[in-house]
Amino acid sequence: MELNPYAKYLDGHDPIPVLTSTSERLHALTAGLSGAQINNPPAPGKWSICNIIAHLADTETVFSFRLRQTLAAQTDQPHHIIQPFDQDAWAQRYAVYHIEPALALFQAMRNWNLLFLATISDDERHRPATHPERGTMTLWTIVETMAGHDINHLQQLERLTANKS
Repeated sequence: MELNPYAKYLDGHDPIPVLTSTSERLHALTAGLSGAQINNPPAPGKWSICNIIAHLADTETVFSFRLRQTLAAQTDQPHHIIQPFDQDAWAQRYAVYHIEPALALFQAMRNWNLLFLATISDDERHRPATHPERGTMTLWTIVETMAGHDINHLQQLERLTANKS
């Protein structure tokens, strides 16, 4: 598995503008859609728009913890081991979620994470953490993964909402 499977989406660009603009983009893409448009999956076994937003809220929570754990380890101690998660297992519960609270949670967590990222030093960008499936990475690789993950799902949402207004 790649260190950052979403790097191709970011394509070497600064992740912070992506992270800063995603919440607004999510609101713009989903504004004015009907409940059926939001909740009906595009095909069997595929996620609905609401499922994608719930997934983004879940992963923002995960990224929040990963960022803080990476910096919590003392520099003279072994670095943090990132806990992987099974997104499909988490998604089994998405039917009970509604888009408004999912968007609100994503926005609140993202804003919280952006404030946190504004405090990190250049040295802290290089702090290591290890993902059991992907290997040892830096805090900044986590940030780049977040942004690439955003772009991936924003593109998915753009395709799903292209003809739904």
